[in-house]
Amino acid sequence: MTNILIIEDEAKAARELSKILYVIDDTLNVAGTVDSIEQAVEWFSKNEHPDLIFSDIQLADGLCFEIFERTEIKSPVIFCTAFDDYMMNAFETNGISYILKPISRQKVEKALEKFELIKSLYSKDGTAQTKISDFYRQIKNYKTALLVNQKEKIIPIQVREIAFYYLDKSGVTITTLSNQKYFISSSMDEIENFLDPQVFYRANRQFLINRAAIVNAERYFARKLLLKLCVSIPETIIVSKAKASDFLHWLEGN
Repeated sequence: MTNILIIEDEAKAARELSKILYVIDDTLNVAGTVDSIEQAVEWFSKNEHPDLIFSDIQLADGLCFEIFERTEIKSPVIFCTAFDDYMMNAFETNGISYILKPISRQKVEKALEKFELIKSLYSKDGTAQTKISDFYRQIKNYKTALLVNQKEKIIPIQVREIAFYYLDKSGVTITTLSNQKYFISSSMDEIENFLDPQVFYRANRQFLINRAAIVNAERYFARKLLLKLCVSIPETIIVSKAKASDFLHWLEGN
């Protein structure tokens, strides 16, 4: 039997979801329904964590992500919402699927199929047997192209062709592997969110670097690393001592 907790502040929506679950599979057991952040935090403090959570995002007393900040959640979560603004936040928690309302049997079945697919990633105590981040990397939709403005032209750039992103006082620029430079309006944090971390690495505050652009890394003063790229760079790229080991693991493909 699969025990499920529903976090939903609309009683009608919670009832409809419960009915859909029972119709899909009578071994799906709704172990509880709560309608607020406070109720959810209290429920987790008194009950064994469920096998799966269905959660609305906008609750009467705030966003459901506060629940994950206030208590350690050991269960995968299927988010149900009328808005698609919070997808990034969802996958930064234990989110495995994101259903846009109105909820239908077809949408729930598809989300449950994904849940069954990744069950093997979770042990009984909620500890990931395989890094959950590796799974998210597989299901998250990273950008493959972006649009840049150049005078009156809008130019599509393939992300794999970008050597690095660079931040200075005037904003963020990109340099391609063919040494073309363009200005973009996004912040470095926004950019980092839509890039595949297996391909791009945040070397420091100024640089996000494509693995394909790296020629070598040299040992530098105080156990730092000095990076050499295959294209010209506006300033020396230094990886701090604290990040050096992580960077080398990434460069090796780990």
